[in-house]
Amino acid sequence: MKPAGVVRKVDQLGRIVLPKSLRKRYQMNEGDPVEILVQGDHIILERYRPRCVFCSSMESVGEFKERYVCATCVKEMHGL
Repeated sequence: MKPAGVVRKVDQLGRIVLPKSLRKRYQMNEGDPVEILVQGDHIILERYRPRCVFCSSMESVGEFKERYVCATCVKEMHGL
């Protein structure tokens, strides 16, 4: 993990503003979902990518009845 060299203060509501240069670099737009991860004492922000509810894969994930399922698990279910 490489520091971005940017320091921001947390406001009264617990918000921070991501600098425009970072949003542009990582193609983040207003309304895009962001996932908050914790690793040790680090807080990590990532663009949200859906994961399969069965195997947690992020490859070939599609939505089915408001849940995300990967192609591999769909094939496996068809074999049952």
